[in-house]
Amino acid sequence: MPRPSQAQDQALLAAGASLYPALGCAGLSVRRVAEAAGVNPAMVHYHFGSKDAFRRALLQQHYEDMFDALSLHSQGDADVMERLAAALLGVARFVRENRPLIARVWADAQGGEAVAQDFLRANAPRHLGVLMALMQEAQAQGRLPPQPLLTRFSFLMGAVVAPLLLVGGMKAIAAVPPPLLTTVDAEVLSDAALQRRIEWALLGLASGV
Repeated sequence: MPRPSQAQDQALLAAGASLYPALGCAGLSVRRVAEAAGVNPAMVHYHFGSKDAFRRALLQQHYEDMFDALSLHSQGDADVMERLAAALLGVARFVRENRPLIARVWADAQGGEAVAQDFLRANAPRHLGVLMALMQEAQAQGRLPPQPLLTRFSFLMGAVVAPLLLVGGMKAIAAVPPPLLTTVDAEVLSDAALQRRIEWALLGLASGV
């Protein structure tokens, strides 16, 4: 018997991605996902084996796209600070484009959902390791002064990524003060704003102050 079209896999994952931020793990039922994807509910189990396996595949697919780009930016012969800046930009873009999903993963993990907790445990060390390796390389080349790696990482995430989560969340619930609304995208969320914060953050690290 021929296997159903692989397009069903992607349709289910796309439907799950659109529903997950609002519903979370608890509300992401097989019936609702299949209905949104326009396929028979049995196809969730056929393609993924179980509801939890589907949830894991949904989260992992988004992460792997980001991690592949991050790994690509971190390699090569370019200047290490340029590679670090490119890697940070890749992470920041991922957060910007997937903020509702990321917020839901954190909420689910804090709420005790095993799928979200397992996802974070398995994947958080991966991008952390790539960025720390770049910072270690920069330090070895004398481009960054000796500083605790976790302190550096926290500073970079606070400077580059935290504004996306804070301002992006406020924008999503219409909590940005009206006088600032017209400038939010240009000054906080745009690629130009990301690159500016990355430049400032790396200059701050390099100064050793």
